[in-house]
Order: sequence, then structure tokens, then C-alpha cells
Amino acid sequence: MSSDFMPLRGWDHIEFYVGNAKQSAHFYDKVFGFRPVAKLGLETGSRDRASYVMAQGNIRFVFTSALRPDHEIARHCALRGDGVKCIALEVNDCEAALREAKSRGATVLQPVQAQEDAHGTIRSGVIKYAGDTVFKFVERKDYRGAFMPGFAPIEARGAAAPTGLAAVDHIVTNVYLGEMDYWARWFERVMGFSQLTHFTDKDISTEYSALMSKVMENGSGKVKFPINEPAEGRRKSQIDEYLDFYCGPGVQHVAMNTKDICKTVRALRERDIDFLRVPDTYYEDLEQRVGKIDEDYAELRELGILVDRDEDGYLLQIFTQPIQDRPTLFFEVIERHGCRGFGQGNFKALFVSLEREQARRGNL
Repeated sequence: MSSDFMPLRGWDHIEFYVGNAKQSAHFYDKVFGFRPVAKLGLETGSRDRASYVMAQGNIRFVFTSALRPDHEIARHCALRGDGVKCIALEVNDCEAALREAKSRGATVLQPVQAQEDAHGTIRSGVIKYAGDTVFKFVERKDYRGAFMPGFAPIEARGAAAPTGLAAVDHIVTNVYLGEMDYWARWFERVMGFSQLTHFTDKDISTEYSALMSKVMENGSGKVKFPINEPAEGRRKSQIDEYLDFYCGPGVQHVAMNTKDICKTVRALRERDIDFLRVPDTYYEDLEQRVGKIDEDYAELRELGILVDRDEDGYLLQIFTQPIQDRPTLFFEVIERHGCRGFGQGNFKALFVSLEREQARRGNL
């Protein structure tokens, strides 16, 4: 792009609305290897919600639950189950970012607010995204505290047991049929993003179902948002299933980078994380299709890790099963070796696996 009117420093944090923030924080600590950083709750003066900030590498998750049954967080969880509510992006100038977004048609839900404590000042503003998901712009260059004013630091107990998750790679949103193009244009107009790639129902389909996807990225390429919509098919697609159980558009999965995907996947398997498993036939001609890589193909087959290559290099990826009872939010673990793509060569095998899981749940 010739100019980047919305320069983003990167991902600041992802906030999940959950039924029980304390239990979620414990789960992500003991299973995914995130460590507690800060807490907001009754002890810190919050009368309506509790939040736990968890971090690993450059990833920061915030788990928030309501303290009262009539709170909007409680209503959100009753309708949608646990899920991503807020995607926070760090900016150098929150006033400028919100002004630019508003001038280009964004719906502002929270004008810029400044919060202060002994550690400095944080400025933030919120705009509407798909469904009831929101984007928050965060300016934290004048803040040195653990997370934000109102949060107290947490002393983590026990030895750290990280799994090697290092950074957010991309966040995928599911929308209704006919809405993908709207949100792709919204990213261009409001956020200054450009389209990195476009997958049609011919790229991502099986005998029964299909989806379409557009990948949007910001000017620096640091922040990427694939947007999925279902395509017409003989049966419900994984996107339809998500929309049914999340009761609308929202974040389908968060992809996180690791420097050693085999080590990360082994650690997560030992902690009882279930991953999607592609048919064994996927690995029969994988080496011929992908070519020379640094990893051992036999180990990748054992662990169920997928490989794909583009003109810039290759990537390794794997997807968890849904993290909650509803078939909604899940995670991707990804290791990139130059490749900027999203595993197009794996789409068919993944779809077969997803449909097999849908059939088990009675939702295909």
C-alpha cells in the first residue's frame, strides 16, 4: 500500500468472555502453559466482573466472567458459550486510530478513554466488528504496569511449564453466507488492510460441504484476519455448525506460532489436548508433494502435523478440537519457514477430518 493510515504495532491481547474466569485461567496455565500476570476482581475494586491476564511468549490472553447474572458478560456466555469478545491491537496513537476508523465508517462503541495509576496512563477506544465481537485500540507507550490500571499483579505459583507458544499468527472469523465480501471491504476501508489471498469453494470443499475465505492483512503484514463464510453444499459445513452453536458470527480460531511444533504438540498431547487427525492417506505422498524440509516426516505423521509449501517456503500446522463443549472456538499451532500462506494444500484433508467430527456430533 502507498500509505498506512492505520499503523498497528501488533496484537495487544485477546479477551475471552467465559463462564468462570478463575477456572479458565487455571486450565490455560496447566494445559497450554500460560502464566498468570494480573487480575481484576472484587479484591481490586471491580464489582461486576473478574478478569485474569495470562501470558506466554508474546501472547496475552484475558479471561473475563461476570459476577452478577444480569450482566452483559453473563448474557453473552449464556447465548454463545465461552468465546472471543475483544481483539485488542496496539497502536502508537489511540486518538488518531479511532479518528481514522470513525471517519471511514466504523461504529465507535467506546470513545478514547484514559486510565491512570501509579504506573502511568493507558488510552483505549473500541469499535464494532462482526457479530458482537469488538476491536480495541490500545496505546500503552506511557504505561509500565503489569497490564492495565485496575489490575493487580499476580505472583505465579509453581514452576513455569510453557509449551513453546510464542506469538499470535492470525485470527479467523466466521460470518454468514454473503457477509465475507462486506467484511473484507470493511477491513480495506476502515482499517487500511489489503487482501492477501482469496479461497473459493473450489479450493475448500468435499463431496458434502464447502466454504469460502478471504485473508486480510495490515500494511506491515504483522496482523492477519482470514474471514470465512459457508458455501452452498449438500450438507452443513463446519462454518454452518459454528454459526449455529455460537448463535452468530465470531472468532472461529486463534493461530499461534511456535519455533518447534513437534515439541509443542507433544507437550500439549501429554496434557490431554485433542487434535484433529487427518486420514493416514494424507501422508502417503506428502514428501513428494512438499519436498525437503528440516523435520522428520515420520515424526510429523506420528503427531498428525500437516505440511504445505508456497513460493516463499513451507509451514507446519495442526488444529485442536474445540476447547469447550460447543463446537465453536479452537486453536491452531503453526510453525513457519518463510511460507506466508495458510496451508491451502491441506484444506481437503482438513475438511474430511472436520466433517468426520461433525458427523460424530450429529451435525453434518
